[in-house]
Amino acid sequence: MFKKILIANRGEIACRVIKTAKKLGIATVAVYSEADRDARHVELADEAVLLGPAPSRESYLVADKIIAACKATGAEAVHPGYGFLSENAEFAKRVEEEGIVFIGPKHYSIAAMGDKIASKKLANEAKVNTIPGWNEAIETPEQAVQIAKDIGYPVMIKASAGGGGKGLRVAFNDKEAFEGFSSCRNEARNSFGDDRVFIEKFVEEPRHIEIQVLGDAHGNCIFLWERECSIQRRHQKVIEEAPSPFISEATRQAMGAQAVQLAKAVKYQSAGTVEFVVGKDQSFYFLEMNTRLQVEHPVTESITGLDLVELMIRVAAGEPLPLQQGDVQRKGWAIECRINAEDPFRNFLPSTGRLVKYRPPVTTMEAAAPVPAEGGVRVDTGVYEGGEIPMFYDSMIAKLIVHGKDRNDAIEKMREALDGFVIRGINSNIPFQAALLAHPRFVSGEFNTGFIAEQFPTGFRAEDVQHQDPKFLVALAAAVNLRYLMRAAGLSGQMPGHGFVVREDYVVVVKGEQGNDTQVPVQVKLNGGIAVEVDGKTYTFDSDWTLRDIRIAGQCNGQPFTAQVERLGLVLRISHHGTRIDALVLTPRGAEFHKLMPYKAPPDTSKFLLAPMPGLLADVPVAVGQKVLAGEKLAVIEAMKMENILFALQDGTVAEVLAKKGESLSVDQPIVRFE
Repeated sequence: MFKKILIANRGEIACRVIKTAKKLGIATVAVYSEADRDARHVELADEAVLLGPAPSRESYLVADKIIAACKATGAEAVHPGYGFLSENAEFAKRVEEEGIVFIGPKHYSIAAMGDKIASKKLANEAKVNTIPGWNEAIETPEQAVQIAKDIGYPVMIKASAGGGGKGLRVAFNDKEAFEGFSSCRNEARNSFGDDRVFIEKFVEEPRHIEIQVLGDAHGNCIFLWERECSIQRRHQKVIEEAPSPFISEATRQAMGAQAVQLAKAVKYQSAGTVEFVVGKDQSFYFLEMNTRLQVEHPVTESITGLDLVELMIRVAAGEPLPLQQGDVQRKGWAIECRINAEDPFRNFLPSTGRLVKYRPPVTTMEAAAPVPAEGGVRVDTGVYEGGEIPMFYDSMIAKLIVHGKDRNDAIEKMREALDGFVIRGINSNIPFQAALLAHPRFVSGEFNTGFIAEQFPTGFRAEDVQHQDPKFLVALAAAVNLRYLMRAAGLSGQMPGHGFVVREDYVVVVKGEQGNDTQVPVQVKLNGGIAVEVDGKTYTFDSDWTLRDIRIAGQCNGQPFTAQVERLGLVLRISHHGTRIDALVLTPRGAEFHKLMPYKAPPDTSKFLLAPMPGLLADVPVAVGQKVLAGEKLAVIEAMKMENILFALQDGTVAEVLAKKGESLSVDQPIVRFE
């Protein structure tokens, strides 16, 4: 076994590998960029080596620097995590040539499977089902349009070296094929240094289901069941689960057999994933093979009790697999939610900055240990309270994983865990995750990869999250307010006869858009707990919550609940199951006066193009005096490895360009002013 390994990655996956290495008694070396100097993975490792400036192309993607770090620290092996150089065959080869072990597949396996065009050809030769398409690199957008027309729309345009949703577009017509080809090529060149693009038929109403495989150097290869990854937004996975609620046992075994067959064809040695698109009739087609550890590997660990990182390390050290296909268990149900730094109410634009508060839910599963029989909650993360979410890398804050005895149990555990996940200072996609988990189609398991686009065609709005019991939120606001009032009433030094008296009748004013508030009368009493009557229904709260905490947990009418409360001036912000209300709790007289308060409209910004996210202004292709048409490109902002194009919403004339190319933008910073 190795004595010391280097983790050529950052964030949560670097922390994840370090945990298993420590369990095995292996010393660890972290690498970091200048932006990650104070990162959590640097603190957890035994040693750390600075690679260079913040941009990944000058740090995490520089093979020479990583190899030099191995030699300088005496690391015997390199674990690449996912992303960056994890599927770079040349890097794996160079590592091997330097006498360092690559904790992953051999370079020839990566070369055969990591390239989507080559892997599809090989899959055909191995008699694995594949999707119709054009398997050669495409040179021009005009050629892309002609190929797309020949295949028949819709088509999927993909970068050969792509991954993580980067360098991928779906086109439904010639215009989208032309523009999608150019965008894919640019993203692929910037993210992977390889701008080859190919096109294949897009299977409508598809399921995205992947098989986890594991091979060793002794010819053994097994599959560890499947993961359901169909809940995607812009081709990036949002929720993953294992097993899939859709496929039959016969389909599961057939997909597993094909995945193993493909892995054996390239002499695969490590953990890897074979991705399939599955039709509604359970026909399945090979998509690609990811020759690395997947982001969603924890759900497989949860149902099998296996530590995939440990198995990768042992295989790389030359050990045979410790189990055969018949030994692979499948217990319970696991779900993973990716908690990302993005604003779901602003079209999921990146949200970077400082984590002012970061309080994950209480965990009962460790990343480097088999799942307990009763299930539980696990959080994989690379951040900490007070740390920064930089603009240079992906948007992941954490992965939240739960394990239940069945799918419904896992869904309920996840909803409760999301309720208790406190993140402040930046925005996160937790409200969106909560909405998905409550959606009837998700609960029923009747969804496909188009689910999010179909259900939220105009984006995600607060009103899209309908709480199953809105009166509960009103009652909780009143109960929390009573706790504040009780503290005020208990303060010493009050004049006799003039002390603060807590009354029973209040009005909860739920804030609405443009001053359209809703007033709800309530009655509040103490009867062992706090009893709040709303429209004839009584909610009795019992909780040991303290006023300084954002997370509140306890029981309501004998049933457990977890929610979040904040006091913002006179307003109480209540969050539960993805729904948030801002409420004022007033006396009846105060509520009458509140009705008379004028509404102050926000300033008119319709003549400005504002930066919807923090990022780097990569291009401003307009000039003063230029007339622009609706749909015309106005600016390009790069943030978290993604290229975001801003288009004109209506016709207009540019009066002033307020930001320069190459400038770092803050949220809502003006870029262009129109006449």
